[in-house]
Amino acid sequence: MPLQNRVDPFGAFHAMPARGGLMGNRGILHDGDQVPRRTHAHRNWVTCRLQFKHRKRTLMAPHRYTELFFLDEATAFAAGHRPCAECRRERYTSFAAAWREVHGAPPEGLPQGQAIDRALHPARIARGGGKVSYRADSASLPDGTIFAHAGGAVLTWQGQHFAWGFDGYRPITAIGGPVQVLTPKPIVDLFASGWRPDVAL
Repeated sequence: MPLQNRVDPFGAFHAMPARGGLMGNRGILHDGDQVPRRTHAHRNWVTCRLQFKHRKRTLMAPHRYTELFFLDEATAFAAGHRPCAECRRERYTSFAAAWREVHGAPPEGLPQGQAIDRALHPARIARGGGKVSYRADSASLPDGTIFAHAGGAVLTWQGQHFAWGFDGYRPITAIGGPVQVLTPKPIVDLFASGWRPDVAL
């Protein structure tokens, strides 16, 4: 039976057979029955490669962090994650450079990653644990942004809209007007500057 560790753009955990293209980490979230019991254990939410230096892990092992999985980078960003500075170093470096250009350098003495997490955390999850979103016109959203529509999620990409699914995207008729944006605003600001996430299209 699949474990409940597949993450959608709303940040919710699901039991799905396919792993996706990226793994994520929010700390130890599961109990002894391998069931997630909380949304996060810290604010260092990262996305990792599925394979790195031949490391082997037992999924949801006791007292180890909960392995989460995402369809692609656009999905992980929508859920509030950023690239890992170790296993995805090149991608993290690019992301951090774009972040500095848009949001400024970190405070003196604070590492870049911690500064990003500190700024990003209140834009991705509320104190009560709910997903943070915001209202915007769909025509104003840059490529890579994911928004909510009719109970599902929709990706904006190259002038088109695509319905999100655990196994991929499908093209749909463009949606106009105000929408509820799932990708955190600080990340959407990066997309607006020209930086783009990887998308499984």
